[in-house]
Amino acid sequence: MGEKRSKQRVTCKIDELPESLRGKVDVLLADTSNSYESISTFLKGEGYEISRSSVGRYALRTQKTMQRLLEAQVQTDRLIQVMKENPEEDYTEAAIMMTMNGLVNRMATAEEEWDRMPLDKAGRLIASLSRTKVYKDRVRQDMRKKADIAFREMETEMLKVIKQDEHSAKMLKEILAKAKERMMEDD
Repeated sequence: MGEKRSKQRVTCKIDELPESLRGKVDVLLADTSNSYESISTFLKGEGYEISRSSVGRYALRTQKTMQRLLEAQVQTDRLIQVMKENPEEDYTEAAIMMTMNGLVNRMATAEEEWDRMPLDKAGRLIASLSRTKVYKDRVRQDMRKKADIAFREMETEMLKVIKQDEHSAKMLKEILAKAKERMMEDD
């Protein structure tokens, strides 16, 4: 039987450059007027034999990483903004959706990693998120039932106290009905 290959982190010669020189390469790559060939020539002038294709692979890898970081930052910024605008809201659903989106993206872009990723592991992750959603919905439904019972009991007790005044009893019922509606509103 063949040996199981362990996944190793992708590195290239540019990763092994001194940090200051790698920073210069990143700056050169950021300027689209520089070709991979000119960056390779620059590195040769600095004493490092790095091919044009190595520069290109490094550029693609760093661009993908930067893109993922930017997308995550945009999602986080949006979530923070919404949370600031609506501090009383429950953001569990948003967190679940962000996690599910990340999993789906991971599976869609896994390419060769997908072949090595056990399907049961991906299935467990998705099932776990689904259970979390079901649990959240149950908790919400349970809270609604408890609130309904509490409002009915409170109404009964308050009506006993103000039984003598019909107008006050009617107003109290209206106030409780409005409060109950607001509490039962969906997100």
